[in-house]
Amino acid sequence: MKLLGRFPSILLKTSISIFIVSLILMLSVSCKSDKKITQITIEDGEFVPHWAKTIVWYQVFPERFRNGDPSNDPTMADIAGADPQEPPKQWQVHPWGSDWYKLLDYEKANGEPEMWKHILRRRYGGDLQGVIDKLDYLKDLGINAIYLNPVFQSPSLHKYDGESYHHIDPNFGPDPEGDRKLIASENPLDPSTWVWTSADELALKLIEEAHHRDMRIIFDGVFNHLGYNSFAFQDVLKNQQNSPYKDWFIIKSWKDEEKGTEFDYEGWFGVKSLPELKEDSTGIVDGPKQYIFNATKRWMNPKGKGTAFGIDGWRLDVAFCIGHPFWKQWRKHVRSINPEAYMTAEIADTPEKVKPYMQGDEFDGEMNYNFAFSCAEFFFNTDSTKTTASQFNERLKNLRELYPKGVAYVSQNLFGSHDSNRIGSHIVNRNNGIGNFRNWGDYFNASNALNNSSYSTRKPQDEDIVLQKLFVIMQMTYVGAPMLYYGDEVGMWGGNDPDCRKPMIWDDITYEDEIYNADGSTHTPDKVETNTALLEHYKTLIDIRTSHKALQLGDYKTLLTDDNKNILVFERAYKDESIIVVINNGKDEQVIDIPELKNTCFEDQISTRTFNSDAQITVKGKWGLILKACQ
Repeated sequence: MKLLGRFPSILLKTSISIFIVSLILMLSVSCKSDKKITQITIEDGEFVPHWAKTIVWYQVFPERFRNGDPSNDPTMADIAGADPQEPPKQWQVHPWGSDWYKLLDYEKANGEPEMWKHILRRRYGGDLQGVIDKLDYLKDLGINAIYLNPVFQSPSLHKYDGESYHHIDPNFGPDPEGDRKLIASENPLDPSTWVWTSADELALKLIEEAHHRDMRIIFDGVFNHLGYNSFAFQDVLKNQQNSPYKDWFIIKSWKDEEKGTEFDYEGWFGVKSLPELKEDSTGIVDGPKQYIFNATKRWMNPKGKGTAFGIDGWRLDVAFCIGHPFWKQWRKHVRSINPEAYMTAEIADTPEKVKPYMQGDEFDGEMNYNFAFSCAEFFFNTDSTKTTASQFNERLKNLRELYPKGVAYVSQNLFGSHDSNRIGSHIVNRNNGIGNFRNWGDYFNASNALNNSSYSTRKPQDEDIVLQKLFVIMQMTYVGAPMLYYGDEVGMWGGNDPDCRKPMIWDDITYEDEIYNADGSTHTPDKVETNTALLEHYKTLIDIRTSHKALQLGDYKTLLTDDNKNILVFERAYKDESIIVVINNGKDEQVIDIPELKNTCFEDQISTRTFNSDAQITVKGKWGLILKACQ
């Protein structure tokens, strides 16, 4: 399998086997929370925070979500050190509404034939003020938890090459120049000298505003490596063996003119812009470990004011790259700060390889790609990898039962992310012979339009959107915490990285039609605009989920699998509430005839249609029902 891509250069040159850690430490303590956040304790026999079962997640890629403050937009100097390493001849902040594959004059002036270099250099100006400005949009959508891709100081668009873990990127805040001067006054080894920059303060405001709306928020922790521009690595470059950070990294050789050796070090999977932190048998070595622990506390209990003012947990990037001993120690540290903090890890491997990590002393949940793989094979695949209703049901059963109690309920059930093609484009390419999503490495590259000219980047049509809507019905009624990738709800489309990182579609921005292909050729114009019908569908389904405890906390029971008709029927039951979900993955309308539905009046929560006790329950093709007994 291939590495989760951070840069197109990695996509083109690097492949690895990928698997990721998950899960967890057993505690039973009351939640310390903002007055607007409901206090809930961890349930007996579980180690996951109960609140994480009731969540609908929304993943925000900050640089591409919303430009709330144009005055902090980056300059050419601010992107120095990010890949691609070559400085551009000309550069500017890219227009938010421009055609994605269209090269502007300043890009053409650079004279580089590689499209990925142009796209990777682009900055659109997204920032934390933009996230704050759109919290009410997320609240109206029904979101009650946000996962932010990295926000820490970094020259790149994605921020996975952090200059530090204890400061928000200055260009995400209101005073980049002033923030950089403040940061320069610190001793990074001494947390007592750490300042709070204007960008840091804005992050605290974001946390406060989210909590005020009864929304949780987690940060992305990238603790496997630092960036080339980081304070620690730059000091090592300058001072070599005399640097106080000399033991932080995996140094292969020091610069020594007498011996004729050059300075060399281990970059993350060979990527020199990402110097990897050193580990020993106890985990990450003491220097960077203590720094990570201090930074962790800073954002969970800022200024010692209490956990109500801090983030509610962490998503851990490439957690499989760090040994178990570190995560076990770090989890104890996190839970000592906030006993109900949520910890989730990036995972893209078989459940059996993930299972050893999910024993209660590392993570609480995972980015549940195996859910996405299983759904792709049932709902979208058209070749020999397509599964029947009974096979789909069995795979879901195996996932639910593989891990300790509670884990399935807090894992983030997603489809797309910043490391995969968007669901809309996945569906568009369902008949293109791209391969199977589950075969991560092969699909990862095949779904990248810069690598694969046969990958279609056209806009999803009505027949594609129908399939996305059917997936959403499943996603919002199944066991686990649904997670949306920003823009999926308005119909955004795009292939794998970098196309999955387009600027968000907003109604107050004018967008050019997309006419350019990845290779510079043109196609029939695709209008870029909000798909209002799809947006309303997401709102409806999210509201149904959050309105019914059975869909958040209920047991799962299979009532029917019909492989001939492509029908799956299951029940979610919690206390005295029962919800029956009907999924018709076939093309034709079907009559549902099972004992549990006889002699009872049901109301479909999607359409509000009522099925009387003596009437047949029918479901149209490629659609679903969410049935609750009539009141």
